[in-house]
Amino acid sequence: MAAFLLWLLLLVLCWPLALLALVLYPIVWLVTLPLRLLGITVSAVFALLAALLMLPARLLRGRPA
Repeated sequence: MAAFLLWLLLLVLCWPLALLALVLYPIVWLVTLPLRLLGITVSAVFALLAALLMLPARLLRGRPA
């Protein structure tokens, strides 16, 4: 809602810039999509490595009483 209100304010103050932002937003979203997917993949790989490194400690700890 806040982003929409800011866009309306920009529309009132400088309508060509607001229209340009409205047109470029989907293009920017599509360009950044692979980077976001790469970030998700890298965080998943780090989580997997952390789980693999902690596995021996979890196995040696035994069952909770």
